[in-house]
Amino acid sequence: MEVGLDAVTFYILIFVYSYILFDGCRVNITTMIKPVQFFKCLSDETRLHATLLIYLEGELCVCELMDALDDSQPKISRHLAQLRQCGILTDARRGQWVFYSVEKNLPAWASEVLDIGSKASEEDLAAFQSNLKAMKNRPQCC
Repeated sequence: MEVGLDAVTFYILIFVYSYILFDGCRVNITTMIKPVQFFKCLSDETRLHATLLIYLEGELCVCELMDALDDSQPKISRHLAQLRQCGILTDARRGQWVFYSVEKNLPAWASEVLDIGSKASEEDLAAFQSNLKAMKNRPQCC
């Protein structure tokens, strides 16, 4: 029997875990991220949306996330740094661009949460993807 989460339930879970203060949750990926650390890292709406959008798109750079989420460069960069410290995202520099992607060594349960979260946030993510499609001069990954 498959159990799914609707968007409200998913955000409630994130909100509940956000009561535990985000402490930078620096994670060594070899020790694997723990559920509490994972949910702390995603407890902010910007971090959650950025992570889910990157999960769907494969990889994105700061300027793409700025357009998609309609937020400032310092705010997006700060949240991406926190997600990288948590071990949820990785980055790769290609020329002048730094592309962020979901850590390939996340535990299966964490990947499943991102998958369920992206389905539960379908409406928001569709709007963000629409913003991405409308973006002019989008950087090329290759």
